Amino acid sequence: MHNVGMNERLLPDEAADRTAGLPQPALAARAVSQLLKPLARLMIDHGLQLPAMLELLKQSLVDEAVSTYGTPDKASTDTRVAVLTGVHRKDVKRLRDTAKTRDPSSTTVPLAASVVARWISDPHYLNADQTPRPLARTPKRGKPGEPDFTQLVAAISRDVGAKAVLDELDRLGVVTAQDDGYVSLKRTAFVPEDGQAESFHFLSSNVSDHLAAAVRNLAPDRTQPLMLEQSAFSAELSAAQAQQLQARARQLWGAALQQFLQTAAVAEKRSLGDQGPKHRVRFGVYFLDAVQNPLPTSPANDKPKRQSTKRPKT
Repeated sequence: MHNVGMNERLLPDEAADRTAGLPQPALAARAVSQLLKPLARLMIDHGLQLPAMLELLKQSLVDEAVSTYGTPDKASTDTRVAVLTGVHRKDVKRLRDTAKTRDPSSTTVPLAASVVARWISDPHYLNADQTPRPLARTPKRGKPGEPDFTQLVAAISRDVGAKAVLDELDRLGVVTAQDDGYVSLKRTAFVPEDGQAESFHFLSSNVSDHLAAAVRNLAPDRTQPLMLEQSAFSAELSAAQAQQLQARARQLWGAALQQFLQTAAVAEKRSLGDQGPKHRVRFGVYFLDAVQNPLPTSPANDKPKRQSTKRPKT
């Protein structure tokens, strides 16, 4: 059994001229209930208990109400925010005051991930077959004219030394330092083996943007075209077949990732002279292998056997 799940009901050109409709609190509650299950697992696994979670939820509701639903001609008063969110007005005032003193954290992708992205997408650092080429750790260790790891890091940032970046990639299990003075990339995607801070960063960034795309598609006042937000799924699989599909999905993602990053590099260069507002994009993929719940019994197979109406012979 296989199928395609999507949050796109219309073709993009049809969606551009249509509003999404009225708010649907019951449907939203049902969806949130499903979304909270893996979130609850994350909380239990990492010791995040309900009081702290409630505070985070209140803060997010207040921040989003102020930043997204404030009107240019009317200040977002505490009372207005309380009406929009259901958060008590005293809590709204406290949280808004707290937000003014919070130190905003950087939302940029970690430098190590940016280095890997350039390594697998820039033709300067690729072999003829489009695989990432091994790089000399420093210019002195390589051949004249060939790219090296120091050059790669400098193309991303000159604020951090190449050795520090290499040590971090090595710690995360992403690269292999060779005896000949070269360093090679183990994989074509940034998947740290041992880096919880990095893993939590990508959890928050990837899942947040995925959910943001789906939420935007369901916004009651949406007038813009639908965002790409789809998935394919298959069921009734053996464990071995599920593992084979995961391996295939990784292969497909590796090819798509490289092509997308190459296209994105060109798009970034073409955008340099544009004076309009700047946009950011994220293109992702995920794969889940889980034991499925037993399928409900088919009514056709659950009917009582019909009794014979023939009379016994006498």
